[in-house]
Amino acid sequence: MSMWSNFFVQQDEEGRGRGQRRTHKMSDSQEGKIKLAFFVSIVGVTLTVLGVGTEFWVELAQPKNFSSNQTCQTAHYGLWKGCIRTLWVADIDPERTSCGPAELPGESNCTYFKFFTSGENAVIFRKTTNKNLNLAAAILALMSLTMMVMGSICITMSLSKGVPFFLKPASFCFILSGILVLLSILVFHQSVLALLSSDHSIPLHHELSWSVACVGSAGAILIIGGILFLILSLPFSIWQRCLPHRDSAT
Repeated sequence: MSMWSNFFVQQDEEGRGRGQRRTHKMSDSQEGKIKLAFFVSIVGVTLTVLGVGTEFWVELAQPKNFSSNQTCQTAHYGLWKGCIRTLWVADIDPERTSCGPAELPGESNCTYFKFFTSGENAVIFRKTTNKNLNLAAAILALMSLTMMVMGSICITMSLSKGVPFFLKPASFCFILSGILVLLSILVFHQSVLALLSSDHSIPLHHELSWSVACVGSAGAILIIGGILFLILSLPFSIWQRCLPHRDSAT
């Protein structure tokens, strides 16, 4: 009788051992690497939110002597809002031919675009926006933010449960979010070119501003973060593939 009880106890211990091997938990060093990659991704998310929420994607400037008086006008806008600023010519660098930069002190008049409400195009210095391109850029940015939230949820679940299953979905979400935010910049630039070509009565100097720099940097950082998560998920995949061979050997 004792022989059979010892046999069943041994089989139960072997089964528990195999179950423990199959439910692999990440080590402290692996968890630290994931947190470091998550920190990199969070930097990208922060830069994206900062860039998407501000209206310094592009600056449009008239020649500083266009109005032949002591003031000149410059405009800057982003995905949601545009501003026209009136600056003093005396405050502008003498070597600069166009009005600006927009950070100089002056009067500002800002309005939200009506692309998303009444569907109206905006008019800036007699030039008309292309609402389809502006809407596409905004939608791509919002889709990118959505993928960032999903990726962050995957990493949070992976760290809280101590399992690497969610690393690959998180990698996909962050890489895709980086690609979407870079596409948003490209579409926005095309919308700026369409705006400039809509009317040629007022010469304008244009340049992409610091919000685009934030969003572009964020896109690269998000892609790097997604690649890091993909690399970190590979050791776990290799370990799981080795499990059947180990079990068959035992």
